[in-house]
Amino acid sequence: MENPVSEIPRIIRQLTQSPPATQRATVEKYFTPSASFTHPFCRTGSFEGSRWLIWCIYRWYKIMSPRIDITVDGVAYDETNLTLYVNIHQVFRIWIIPFFNAPVSLVTVLKLARYPPLPPQPSYSTPINPGDYQNGSMYKTPTSDRPLYYIQSQNDLYQVNEFFKFFSQFGILSALLLLWQFLATALCILGATIFWPISWIEQNVIGGNRERSIGEAVRG
Repeated sequence: MENPVSEIPRIIRQLTQSPPATQRATVEKYFTPSASFTHPFCRTGSFEGSRWLIWCIYRWYKIMSPRIDITVDGVAYDETNLTLYVNIHQVFRIWIIPFFNAPVSLVTVLKLARYPPLPPQPSYSTPINPGDYQNGSMYKTPTSDRPLYYIQSQNDLYQVNEFFKFFSQFGILSALLLLWQFLATALCILGATIFWPISWIEQNVIGGNRERSIGEAVRG
């Protein structure tokens, strides 16, 4: 990728909605050979050749759900840390289970690798040779002065209620989880009310989040 923010929606569609040959070519073009994949259901780890496992995961994903509706709602790019945050919603269907569909939302975190990598700061004693940062054996040479970016890791993050949609038809488990979440909020309110003296001590005696225990505050 030359422009990760603008290109990643197209790449995601190719990974999830393309025929097998296009899907595999996309994995091989945009993932590093040692890329890793992490999902609530599976993970690959990172080692030389782990990219092949990612292709197998995407192939099985498409076999289970030949028709996937997927939309990229937004992309945020942390350029300093070479990280993409992609907000996605999709409708996942399993063809062998009639009437099953799981409309889920997730955030995919993509760690990128830059090629060529940023060279070290030049010094008067060590001249910089651009050829030192190009090995050409793993990555394609950029066709312009802009660097290329490859996916080093993919981590799919789901809220628990979204995760439950894969297991529960008609949203039964999601509804139960929603009730539990409201109950947990009520318990937080109860705990904050009953134990308010602890907050008063923290504010007026200890002084916020300073590195001092209650015992030290009592001793002065």
